[in-house]
Amino acid sequence: MLRRIFTVGGYTLLSRLTGFARDIMLAAILGAGPVADAFFVALRLPNHFRAIFAEGAFNAAFVPAYAHLHGKSEASAKLFADRIFTLLFAAQVVLLVVAWVFMPEVIAILAPGFKDDPARGELAISLTRITFPYLLLITLVTLYGGMLNVMHRFASAAAAPIFLNLSMMATLALAAFFPGAGYAAAWGVLLAGILEFVLLAGDAARTGILPKFASLKFDEDVRAFFRALGPATIGSMGTQIALFADTIIATFLPAGALSALYYADRLNQLPIGVIGIAIGTVLLPEMSRRLTANDIAGASAAQRRAFEFSLLFSVPFVAAFLTVPDVIMRAMFARGAFSKADAVAAGATLAAYAIGLIPFVTIRSAVATFYARHDTATPVKAALTGVAVNVALKLALMGALAQIGLALATAIGAWVNLLLVLAFAVRAGYLELDRAWISSLAKFAAAGVVLGAALWATARFANVYFAQMHVFREETGLLLLIVTGAFVYGVAILLLFGRGWLFTLVRDRQSARKRL
Repeated sequence: MLRRIFTVGGYTLLSRLTGFARDIMLAAILGAGPVADAFFVALRLPNHFRAIFAEGAFNAAFVPAYAHLHGKSEASAKLFADRIFTLLFAAQVVLLVVAWVFMPEVIAILAPGFKDDPARGELAISLTRITFPYLLLITLVTLYGGMLNVMHRFASAAAAPIFLNLSMMATLALAAFFPGAGYAAAWGVLLAGILEFVLLAGDAARTGILPKFASLKFDEDVRAFFRALGPATIGSMGTQIALFADTIIATFLPAGALSALYYADRLNQLPIGVIGIAIGTVLLPEMSRRLTANDIAGASAAQRRAFEFSLLFSVPFVAAFLTVPDVIMRAMFARGAFSKADAVAAGATLAAYAIGLIPFVTIRSAVATFYARHDTATPVKAALTGVAVNVALKLALMGALAQIGLALATAIGAWVNLLLVLAFAVRAGYLELDRAWISSLAKFAAAGVVLGAALWATARFANVYFAQMHVFREETGLLLLIVTGAFVYGVAILLLFGRGWLFTLVRDRQSARKRL
């Protein structure tokens, strides 16, 4: 399992790094003004629907069902995939047509603050009509990726998002040939969807599992899929409602608030994608396979390793985002049209997001124990409660804290969601919070505190020592923070956990390889 996690995490890391290069171009060319706000609305809309219906709900319902059927009969699994593909394609085509026709009304609902700025609203409508077909393509990519994951082929699905970054950078570089930079970025999104579809469809075809159109028949397997999909959609929709609320509320805030949320979220998504999503992607089919074989102990052990790896790699990001967010933002984006004042606003927003980074990273590992048992309803209770807290706090905090309040509300809602999921898992007997687990949490917390203190002190030293530098000052300071932080955190982990804990993880990885 760990080898697969590193495969997904490695490609996801490459995706995030190229994503940073893309965002540096976006920040330098679009800045944090009206054009950027309009583009980010156009980017968020298909991404919200994708997260609800594709990567979120669909994976939760489809992967365990497909894994279960594939373990019994390849023919049954193929027929099931063909029917789901047909239904998915038809639904997405209808959604695409409706969205194109009613796009002005959609933007009026999702970005009501643009009503007072007609130019920004019209631009958002035009750009969203270009980006929205990305949803159809990426939904099919998600279907192919889920099937390939069950076959233990993770590389192409993990590498596909790299195309989004490369294609957007290519179109931004050719922005002079478009009506504007916003249009160039939007066409880059659509091009990425085409490239990702070709990559995943090709891999599925080579593996012999590419689904085809089939007659629509709601047999028991399809009906079971929809019974699982309904609660999963509600749960995924709850999270996306909170993000929709961010977009809606931010349109009423001064220009630049949406951009600050975007750039802060992009950095916050680095550990979520590289760690949380990578581990969750591998864990779900792993637990489904083990539970199908009645290996309950193995499934629990896999989930515990997933939690440990999630914390091991996410704690450094929490410490950095809380202690030196301004340094990170200046080094990453403060150039061109993106000013140092913009970096300060985005840095404060990043610190607010970081408060909820642990639940952001671990929630997919936490809910996997329910999804692997075909229970998509229980996590919905936790998700909707977290969303209710989230939205209420957004409304309460937006006046005093602007977009920082929106990010803080998101973080608190994430904690509510995670704690409830863990409580439900313990009550159902799916998870045991024993003394060793609590001790591990305390050690990770201690390592994070030590690292945070070291980063804070190093940043103050760099601010004085590099004060006379006129070129690459911020970048040099960030590099020093990375080197210092890696050393301090590595030593802290060794002292707190000992070499035996790391050797155990290595042995687990070797055992996983032998089982392949």
